[in-house]
Amino acid sequence: MMNTLNTENPIEKPFRKTGDPVDLTSESPLHPRRKSRRIMVGPVAVGGGAPISVQSMTNTLTANVPATLQQIAELTAAGCDIVRVAVPSQDDADALPEICRKSPIPVIADIHFQSKYVFQAIDAGCAAVRVNPGNIRKFDEVGPDICKAATDAGISLRIGVNAGSLDKDLYAKYGGPTPEALVASALKEAHMFEDVGFHDFKISVKHHDVITMVETYRLLASKGDWPLHLGVTEAGPAWQGTIKSCLAFGALLAEGIGDTIRVSLSAPPVEEVKVGCKLLEYMGLRPRKFDIISCPSCGRAQVDVIQLASAVTEGLKDVTAPIRVAVMGCIVNGPGEAREADLGVASGNGKGQIFIKGKVIKTVPEDQIVDTLLTIANDIAAQMEADGQVPVNSTGPVVVPIQHPGH
Repeated sequence: MMNTLNTENPIEKPFRKTGDPVDLTSESPLHPRRKSRRIMVGPVAVGGGAPISVQSMTNTLTANVPATLQQIAELTAAGCDIVRVAVPSQDDADALPEICRKSPIPVIADIHFQSKYVFQAIDAGCAAVRVNPGNIRKFDEVGPDICKAATDAGISLRIGVNAGSLDKDLYAKYGGPTPEALVASALKEAHMFEDVGFHDFKISVKHHDVITMVETYRLLASKGDWPLHLGVTEAGPAWQGTIKSCLAFGALLAEGIGDTIRVSLSAPPVEEVKVGCKLLEYMGLRPRKFDIISCPSCGRAQVDVIQLASAVTEGLKDVTAPIRVAVMGCIVNGPGEAREADLGVASGNGKGQIFIKGKVIKTVPEDQIVDTLLTIANDIAAQMEADGQVPVNSTGPVVVPIQHPGH
């Protein structure tokens, strides 16, 4: 269902100043989080142990305010915490005040080449601005003014270093966009900000190659306490980009590195958010929401597992209650796996055994399996909501308290 934003009544957003202390903290079950300083992107804390936030970027023309706000509403409904909008033209910059006023989540302006748009974005009320000093004209001259404007407005910045915009001298020195070259560029730009007393920024050092990206972030993480925005740039189509992002983010997050993420896909932005949120869930960095377990198709299956799993997934796509549904195609692993789930089915011989918490409650004909599972799953979800097990409006980063031995 499309989530339409009410643009007649702008949402009040009590943005904090950058760096304000926030009580929320989050740990990883795999490795202690890297110590980083905290900045604010509107009301969303980034770094300093804050819950890892999920970002995306609109692909509408920013100047088309209704279309951009509609997409932001859809991203918000999918779980997006922070949204970035492109500002390549004056028309886009002129649209920012209305977008920032009406967006339900913090807006970051993505600025390249024209430094004047940075100042317009700050004046428009953007929660942060992404700048790539490598392609901002005369950045050495305008950088201090940008830092002062951001400080006065109480907003943060992101330094975005990409392999494609690496300084030509560093490219020549290191023989290409190596981890050392990308980190050298990031350090140069970070020191440029810090030399004028500005510290409310995060850094990204993106590369399209998974190994290079991981090595680059590891190296940068060892050089200072800046909050880090993780991203694999130009990751590719949905299936390829998802694999790349999960590999790279999984490796880094498992080491405690990373404070906010964006999964970059050649796909609708909502798909980026879905992947990002699920990735954090599976890494133990967000509470689990709806999850489906389904067996692979094989010669033992006595039912079309692929079709069955797809139908159940589609039917429950709007469920946010943390229920786990198992869809199994035969009796070899089916009953055992289904018993481990909140709800499940083990199929075979033209029928399905429906389990709830390990107990068979009924056997139904094959053509009734989907409808039966959907009905029971929605009943369980409704009961969880009634019992207060589903946080209201839980689209933002959620604290996952983990106790490590000795902490």
